[in-house]
Amino acid sequence: MAILNNRLTQEQYDENFTDIHPPFESRDAALTEVNRCLFCYDAPCTKVCPTSIDVPKFIKQINTGNIKGSAFTILSSNILGGGCARVCPVEKLCEGSCVLNKELEKPIQIARLQRYSTDMALEKKWNLFERKSSIGRKVAVVGAGPAGLSCAHGLSRQGIDVTIYEKEGRPGGLMTYGIAAYKVTPEFCQEETDFIVSLGGIEILYNQELGKNLSLVDLQKNYDAVFLGIGVGLTRQLEIPGENLEGVVDAIRFIYGLREEGFAKTAVGDQVAVIGMGMTAIDAATQAKRLGAKEVTLVYRRTENEKPCTDVELEIAKLDGCQIIWLASPKEIISENGKVKSLVCSKMEMGAPDESGRRFPFDTGETFALEIDMVIKATGQVPYADLLQNSGIELTKGKIRIDANNTSNMGTVFAGGDCVNGGKEVVDAVQAGKEGAKSILKYLGIIE
Repeated sequence: MAILNNRLTQEQYDENFTDIHPPFESRDAALTEVNRCLFCYDAPCTKVCPTSIDVPKFIKQINTGNIKGSAFTILSSNILGGGCARVCPVEKLCEGSCVLNKELEKPIQIARLQRYSTDMALEKKWNLFERKSSIGRKVAVVGAGPAGLSCAHGLSRQGIDVTIYEKEGRPGGLMTYGIAAYKVTPEFCQEETDFIVSLGGIEILYNQELGKNLSLVDLQKNYDAVFLGIGVGLTRQLEIPGENLEGVVDAIRFIYGLREEGFAKTAVGDQVAVIGMGMTAIDAATQAKRLGAKEVTLVYRRTENEKPCTDVELEIAKLDGCQIIWLASPKEIISENGKVKSLVCSKMEMGAPDESGRRFPFDTGETFALEIDMVIKATGQVPYADLLQNSGIELTKGKIRIDANNTSNMGTVFAGGDCVNGGKEVVDAVQAGKEGAKSILKYLGIIE
């Protein structure tokens, strides 16, 4: 596997990884877009947002020049509104629900308008929220990702003293370590975290990993409540021969390497196969291509109709020159001198619908081979079950089991986000953090 540290110039790296959704260049440009909005009553864009941002209200506030009020409207519903404006699949959420779609017009660019307000709030360090005086209650939050940060913010505003324990050296979770660099940067994630922490009452301790130098039992002893927002782990194994060869990598680790080592030092092959068709697969494929890989092929065992990524994401991969093979399932990775040489795939077909109406692929018995020198696995992430196996907390298929009040079987331990749902969007994790904070406040008797 080659290391392409000299194949591209720094200028080419910068161009390849520049902001894919740039902000409005001026206030006039933002106002032009604002004036397209119909300010719908009972707006579908608000209804479909997991955090229920009042979209017509914040857009109208931009229109009247009340940018601070607009930022407050957004961030009071979604404290990570700036990050979500960058990474949310808005085409299937707010913008996908815009009524202008029915008129065969382009939907309002809600994400860019949201970014317009929140970026200004972060840049100017507006003090939008007030924290109540400390009431002497302490809560531990495990994980400084979207769920943990959202929970911490909700608790701190009510006077709770919050300590966040994070296993990495930087905050943001998958926002920092698992999403394409052209969507959001670690620097922005840090800026957004600093904005949240500036409220007061929130301390973040880094390099603190549950099951290693952090004990759930000790946290229960030392805090009034604990919120687990630990996300999910590495990519699910393919369970095929050759999976452990040099040149076979985990998609999250591949993207993580980009964050930690930088573009010029990240190893990437000339001919790359990416297994999977979710958002992470698209991010891995496009970044491999932008790092200088000559050919990148996405391999997916179902048809395009069943793909988990959005049409917009798929189009990004196509525009970057990535190839796609549908109805193909990895069967074996062939080696030469201990390194990846080719990927053997089974040809699949879709079966008839079952009782639920869902169709599943089946192996036709035919195979084909791709000549490659690198495989990136992006077949879905598995929960961090191993971190919790001896903690006493109940798991269901590796995910933390909670009740309607976001409470685990351990009473004072609450949970939310990917470690509960198995992996959804960033905005879903933010909402889970909000709900977790509300449940903890009720448990502590602070709200009804």
